[in-house]
Amino acid sequence: MKVTTFLMFQNGDAEEAMNFYVSLFDDGKVVAVERFGPGEPGPEGTVKHALFTLAGREYMCIDSVPKHDFTFTPSMSLFVDCDSEEQIQRLYDALGEGRQALMPLGSYGFSTKFGWVNDRFGVSWQLSLA
Repeated sequence: MKVTTFLMFQNGDAEEAMNFYVSLFDDGKVVAVERFGPGEPGPEGTVKHALFTLAGREYMCIDSVPKHDFTFTPSMSLFVDCDSEEQIQRLYDALGEGRQALMPLGSYGFSTKFGWVNDRFGVSWQLSLA
């Protein structure tokens, strides 16, 4: 049995988000991308199914064909244990660019430094420096 985080994008930006996330992690890698082809239910070239890795963990993503009345929520987030001040600042800046922070980088008593942001795709990230 295996559990994998699954990200459903509704604006045709699954590949853009996946490539952005992979660029932020030294070991990030796109493993596989299957795209919609001509005559298939999704817009041609969009992501039917993709698999990528960040920090040794696998993630799946799709461009959803049906539009849903729901999207990402901060109540489900990706939690990143950062190794250095530079790393947490770089990730916080990149992921939070142009967005409102849910919790600005700071010391909240449970971590040396912590920040919580929603990225431009709507995915929520908690960043912590022990």
